[in-house]
Amino acid sequence: MPFKALLFDKDGTLIDFDATWGPAAYEVMRALSGGDAEKLRALMIVSHYVEAERRFRPTSPLVAGSSASYGPLWAEALGRTPGPDLYGEMDDLFRYWGLETLAPIGEPAVIAAALKARGLRLGIATNDAERSARAQATALGLGPYLDFVAGYDSGFGAKPHPGMVLAFAAACGCRPDEVALIGDTLHDLHAARAAGTTSIAVLTGPTRADARSDLEPHADYVIGSIAELPALLDHFAAAA
Repeated sequence: MPFKALLFDKDGTLIDFDATWGPAAYEVMRALSGGDAEKLRALMIVSHYVEAERRFRPTSPLVAGSSASYGPLWAEALGRTPGPDLYGEMDDLFRYWGLETLAPIGEPAVIAAALKARGLRLGIATNDAERSARAQATALGLGPYLDFVAGYDSGFGAKPHPGMVLAFAAACGCRPDEVALIGDTLHDLHAARAAGTTSIAVLTGPTRADARSDLEPHADYVIGSIAELPALLDHFAAAA
């Protein structure tokens, strides 16, 4: 099964979700609550956040959602008006703190270089904001290898809708069936299915290998991490 392009989810696929966003989100919530302990507690409750462990429960709306999707919950907790002003403030804070606590999964730049050497086009599609995604990609050393980066605010919609996937295929001059999307959540797999692309699940999200039973029915392939992609591509080549 020859692919011409690979599209990566970011959080839980390229970077460790809990190690990056657990501590970052705590700082963001503290900043937005402005020292009000009740507002901070309300934010943690609606975010399914475990303060003592600086992590989210797997049920958290932040695991796969964008700030626009969980923003109304935060607005209510803060007593603020939901909308672009608040969401933009949230995105700015998350961009700053996400860089401060950035924790890659393995060596994404090494894998990207190896995949690029095979002639593949590479991209990122995330429900994070585009500016944050680009900043983190640069910090990870991925910039030279990427042909496309899109976030929930890039104009293509958010996952699980297929807009970002189809935009990537168009940007690369590929048919959707020549693209594979690699991600760790059902949002990723559903976006791939809706776009008509191959879906490859990785077990590096917040629940690690425990996610297999949830992801496997919706994925074309399941691998441990992106480090296994070259071997999977070799398998396809041998079969062809």
